[in-house]
Amino acid sequence: MRYIKYLFFGTLFGIILYKSEVVSWFRIQEMFRFQSFHMYGVIGSAVLTGALGVWIIKKMKLKTLDGDNVEIPAKKMNKGTIIGGLVFGVGWVLTGACPGPLYTLVGAGYWSYALTLLSAALGVWVYGFFREKLPH
Repeated sequence: MRYIKYLFFGTLFGIILYKSEVVSWFRIQEMFRFQSFHMYGVIGSAVLTGALGVWIIKKMKLKTLDGDNVEIPAKKMNKGTIIGGLVFGVGWVLTGACPGPLYTLVGAGYWSYALTLLSAALGVWVYGFFREKLPH
């Protein structure tokens, strides 16, 4: 029962993704072909909102709902980040969807994306299996 709020906000977020057309295969293809600003505007506003949120969290030294300090560790760029980003991007181009909206697409009745969702889950499992052997 405690997780109902996550289901509610996840469902609301899925509806917003669907209604704003950011899960649309056509919008994603327009983005990768540089034919429309729609997706760049959505992604850019998300990056700015996230950056502003992190700045506020750090500046005001906000705490979690449990009273713990919010710690945002510095991330180092390495070749694994670049390779992972390329694999992610190729998957995004080939399927027309990034991992988060896959749930929205399946929930909206686009059943062909269920295979993509299962493939993404399998990829996460494979990464978890080999994680200790991979360079980080």
